[in-house]
Amino acid sequence: MAFNIPTNYKNTTPAGKLDKATLNKMVWRSLNLQGSFNYERMQANGWLYSILPGLQKIHTDKDDLAASMSHNLEFFNTHPFLVTFVMGIVLSLEQNKVDIPTIRAVRVAAMGPLGGIGDALFWFTLVPITAGITAQMALDGNVIAPLLFLAVFNAVQFALRFWLMNWSYDLGTGAIGILTANAKEFTRAASILGVFVVGTLTCLYGGTKLGIVIPNGEKPIVIQEILDGVLPKLIPLAITLGLYYLLTVRKWTPLKCIALLLVLGLGGALVGHLTGVPFWG
Repeated sequence: MAFNIPTNYKNTTPAGKLDKATLNKMVWRSLNLQGSFNYERMQANGWLYSILPGLQKIHTDKDDLAASMSHNLEFFNTHPFLVTFVMGIVLSLEQNKVDIPTIRAVRVAAMGPLGGIGDALFWFTLVPITAGITAQMALDGNVIAPLLFLAVFNAVQFALRFWLMNWSYDLGTGAIGILTANAKEFTRAASILGVFVVGTLTCLYGGTKLGIVIPNGEKPIVIQEILDGVLPKLIPLAITLGLYYLLTVRKWTPLKCIALLLVLGLGGALVGHLTGVPFWG
């Protein structure tokens, strides 16, 4: 039989503050946020697992704990690296025994903006910058490069996890106002920085070039030199813009784009093999 979730807890006396050890334990548990991901409630199972140690200390009444666990099993989906921000706010409300509909509403309001902010911060900014630097190190033969990438990436995400948990828990619902007040500007700024980084990576690592050379006595015509005179890295730029067009206008999936690049690469190699003239360099 389904559990009927009340609107208020039986014991409305605020609980004591959670200790650092419990907060840190929940941060480590947040690594399992997507361990039981499903398309009905998304991250709900992992969310409850992560926050459960705090709920058990806050709600000493079994019925209140059951009610809290039930409403925390509702649909939940946010950025996995920033989830502790929501955890801190919800735990603050649970500790003060705020009515359950309010906790539900705040949980939804807090988890929403974090998707765009997290993507802009990590996937559009941190990863391109860190990967760009360490990829160049790897190309130069530095075996420390992949370890450095993992070290920097994880240092940032773990620092954010622990800091956001303690900060949002101490600040409570006030943290939502601070987040949403500048969320749009922050996301836009991080996205612009990410676009610049991806653009520089295209120029730096775009190595596709034509290997066609037209015989012309003592001075053969090298097609790639002509293209470089017009615009260096013209072919990598054209490929990048072409893929952008296919993804945004034609609505291709990334898998189709990867397949297209594979066909182009193999096709160019085959033409060079059959004609004896290198097509790609």
